[in-house]
Amino acid sequence: MTLTGANFIGFKNSASGDRTFQALDPAKNEYLAERFTIATEEEFQMAVNLATHAFGTYNATSYSYRAEFLDAIANEIMGLGDVLIERCSAESGLPIGRITGERKRTCDQLQLFANLLRDGWWVDARIDKAQPQRQPLPKSDIRRMLIPIGPVAVFGASNFPLAFSTAGGDTASALAAGCPVVVKSHSSHPGTNALVASAIIKAAQLIGMPEGVFSSLYLSHEHAIKLVQHPGIKAVGFTGSRKVGMALFNAAVTRPEPIPVFAEMSAVNPIILFEGALRTKMEKIAKGLTTSVTMGAGQFCTKPGLVLMRESEASKSFLQEFAKHISASLPATMLNKAIYNAYLTGVKSLQSAAEITLLAASGECNNEQHQAQPVAHVVSAADFISNRNFSNEIFGPATLFINCKNEIELQAILQSLEGQLTATIHATAEDEKDLKPIINIIVKKAGRIIYGGYPTGVEVCHSMQHGGPFPATTDARSTSVGTGAIYRFVRPVAYQDFPDHLLPEALQESNPLDILRLVDGNWTKDPA
Repeated sequence: MTLTGANFIGFKNSASGDRTFQALDPAKNEYLAERFTIATEEEFQMAVNLATHAFGTYNATSYSYRAEFLDAIANEIMGLGDVLIERCSAESGLPIGRITGERKRTCDQLQLFANLLRDGWWVDARIDKAQPQRQPLPKSDIRRMLIPIGPVAVFGASNFPLAFSTAGGDTASALAAGCPVVVKSHSSHPGTNALVASAIIKAAQLIGMPEGVFSSLYLSHEHAIKLVQHPGIKAVGFTGSRKVGMALFNAAVTRPEPIPVFAEMSAVNPIILFEGALRTKMEKIAKGLTTSVTMGAGQFCTKPGLVLMRESEASKSFLQEFAKHISASLPATMLNKAIYNAYLTGVKSLQSAAEITLLAASGECNNEQHQAQPVAHVVSAADFISNRNFSNEIFGPATLFINCKNEIELQAILQSLEGQLTATIHATAEDEKDLKPIINIIVKKAGRIIYGGYPTGVEVCHSMQHGGPFPATTDARSTSVGTGAIYRFVRPVAYQDFPDHLLPEALQESNPLDILRLVDGNWTKDPA
């Protein structure tokens, strides 16, 4: 496929603007040849108008038809072959193996949502049958289910150019819900976006979906805000920085008609290492933690940025063991120049603080290749609590160890933290007497709590929770990974005393979709 640099507006390509940009290969520090055209006001208005028009048709499509669409998208993405893998690697600096795995994850989650649609139970159909003889008042027939909310604006993420971008979890869950999608492509990987967008549009045409069910735009910051403010957009999915996420959130909630923004933003994902675990699993934990901190150059939203321990001989020995592993780890190219510079700034800020001690760092980096140096620092609990800046996220392969004198300090630090995506405990049976208070704290602070593992490596499944209290996300009730993500883009509607033939199939008496429903308080597939 030839990359034309045009925007994808429904089934048409458009490049009427006069502002262009190029993608940078961060590993080579070279701009790639193709120029991409930033959409004009007229073009982004056209994309949203098409999405609004398409919603009238798409939201009424059957679940099986939508499932075919999602499967077709996965097939078309796989059909792009090595062209997609090589372009994505060039634009992100991520290795071929990582991109290959991410492509599989992207297609797997599309197919997971397709299977969810075929199962049908996700609509949460609830039926309370009429009781006309009830005294003192008759009871109406009331039937409730979830319906799509409307066109969704999806903002591509920098750190997952496939799985959290053009055809990523936000797009997959919105399309599954019955919502057209308008993607704002991330500026770091426009060619990747173009390839994937073309695959989605080809699938839409093959299946016979309405034009406007999907569009993809290269937008300026100004027009990105206007996209969120457009009255045709009914929800927003975003993964990225707290600064940008809050700008989108503020734009959305100050509209004449406020809309939900599901923004995944910042987290430091604390890990708590208990005495028994340090003594009995020292080397294993040191290796596992190093891998988690440095994986993908530390550019995962679940990277452990804080590690809490109580001061002891075991904790001192562990720091020495961890220092060996972090020193031996290799620098890696970061996703783009802005992220690389932000990482350097964050590390320098820590190192300039008198309270911070450098524990260890890896070997020298190639600055021309935007390589990040893995690094670990140490601070006392008292100093950490006195300076809130120490709890700021550093996006990259850096972590901060906090030495606590006692259980009171450890709990105080956890209580002081903002909302997190994850919190992790490493402990043994001898530590269990101290676990309950810690669990009680972290379950209030994080969306996913982990025992004996590491937060990186988010499983895409029905039970995954990838979201947490602010500022991890703007809505702690939501997840951006797993089938629960579909609930961000639907709303409940109750039908009271409707004739059976006018009800949606999911609520009809005979249960033609053969889905699990709550009928008079009992879960069943039987007719109502």
